[in-house]
Order: sequence, then C-alpha cells, then structure tokens
Amino acid sequence: MSDWIGLAVIGFLILCGLAGLWYIARPYEVSVDEFEKRAAEAPSLLSAGFAGLQKILDPAANKAIEAQEDFKQGRFDAEQGKGDGPDAGDEDEEGSRRQ
Repeated sequence: MSDWIGLAVIGFLILCGLAGLWYIARPYEVSVDEFEKRAAEAPSLLSAGFAGLQKILDPAANKAIEAQEDFKQGRFDAEQGKGDGPDAGDEDEEGSRRQ
C-alpha cells in the first residue's frame, strides 16, 4: 500500500512540474514598441554571462568592454583610442620636437 502512495506522490509532483512549465511557457501579448524597448535596454542573460566569462579568461577584454561602454555613452574620444600615448622622440601636438 505504501508503494502506491509513494508512486502517487511522485506522479503528483511530475504533474505539478508539467503544469508549472505549461504556465510559464504560455505566450503573452507584447507590442512592437515594448519589444524593441526591452531588446535595446538590456543585454540578454546569455550575453551577460559570456561577457563575464570573457573577463575571466582574457584580462584585456575588461578594458575592451569598458571602452565599448564609454563609446556607447559618448565618452570615447580619439586620444583614448590611440593606446599608450606618444613614444619618446615623437613629435608633440604643436608639431615641433622637444629639445
């Protein structure tokens, strides 16, 4: 008798799980404007996870991601994109050599 009760409990849990999945997977109405707003607002969970993994595997990717975020916000200028800066012996901004 207790075997049947155990099977009934397991069956009930499986049915509840299937009903929960059906409830979550049902479609809902989203307007085109709302969809575009959500898509532009935040990156997906998957792309955020890959960005975090990339930061761990490649330390230089952290600077690249920061530069992309700065560029999106309009804080990126041409001087930042050049790299380390002028080398010794290079001409300065006025075009004359330092002596």
